[in-house]
Amino acid sequence: MKNYGIAIHGGAGTVSKTIMTKWKAEAYRQALKRAYTVGYLTLHKGGSAMEAVTEAILILENSPLFNAGKGAVFTSNGEHEMDASIMNGKNLKAGAVAGVRSVKNPILLAIAVMKKSKHVLISGEQALEFAREHKLELAPREYFYDESRFKQWQKVAAMDTISLDHDEEEGKKFGTVGAVALDKKGNLAAGTSTGGMVNKKYGRIGDSPLIGIGNYANNNSCAISCTGHGEFFIRSVVAYDISARMLYKGQTLKEASDAVVMEELVKMGGKGGIIGIDNNGNIVMPFNTKGMYRGFKNSRNEEFVGIFDGNKR
Repeated sequence: MKNYGIAIHGGAGTVSKTIMTKWKAEAYRQALKRAYTVGYLTLHKGGSAMEAVTEAILILENSPLFNAGKGAVFTSNGEHEMDASIMNGKNLKAGAVAGVRSVKNPILLAIAVMKKSKHVLISGEQALEFAREHKLELAPREYFYDESRFKQWQKVAAMDTISLDHDEEEGKKFGTVGAVALDKKGNLAAGTSTGGMVNKKYGRIGDSPLIGIGNYANNNSCAISCTGHGEFFIRSVVAYDISARMLYKGQTLKEASDAVVMEELVKMGGKGGIIGIDNNGNIVMPFNTKGMYRGFKNSRNEEFVGIFDGNKR
């Protein structure tokens, strides 16, 4: 039987251990473990990589701990605008949404775009209209309200600036969630979801909904989901670059991901990390920040959940 497994992330740029309380760290670990466990069980029962990625991301989107779905940060006008994408490594089909409001689970909308439209990426009010047409669950504004997010937004708004959800001095992080998986049939999939920047303006879109940048999957190489400073990831075409290095330079997943995350991004001043799995089931989770919320489980009986720099793989 082929190896199979799943890896997830809940954002990079984590606070220092001196700021992170023990109970808060445990809450993150339990949420991450639940997400990858559900995804792994989906794979173990014969489910597809696409299904496993979806199930894992749904759990993370439904948690207020992460900047995606329920935990999405506030924009400059006090709203929540979310991005998400998903890609199937078997046929290179993909779907994505940007700047959507009121959709409880943006990853499901991205899947609907992939399966029920002729497009890859849709945005804004038209994306919300598409969600209504396909009867996806919507949520009232109050559903997305979180007191800590609100206070975070007020502080940033008072300075008339923007912020990624990663201000390490204040205990924040790059807020994105994602999952990558390899199923028993050898198919890969990747998904990413985010609430974007705190106090963002002008309809800013980061890397998360952009195929080949914040998200990519190809059965011939790997599946990648990114988290970090989106503008740098866009300029570096991070997710596809890792796949291309494997296909055209013959690099391993670890070699390719380390070169991109630990070298190329660093040269540009970009911070963040990625999770990746190749078509042999090898998993990597490199990051160039103080930490990254992450975890994985595979058919080799390997399992890991972490926040800080103890095991980057």
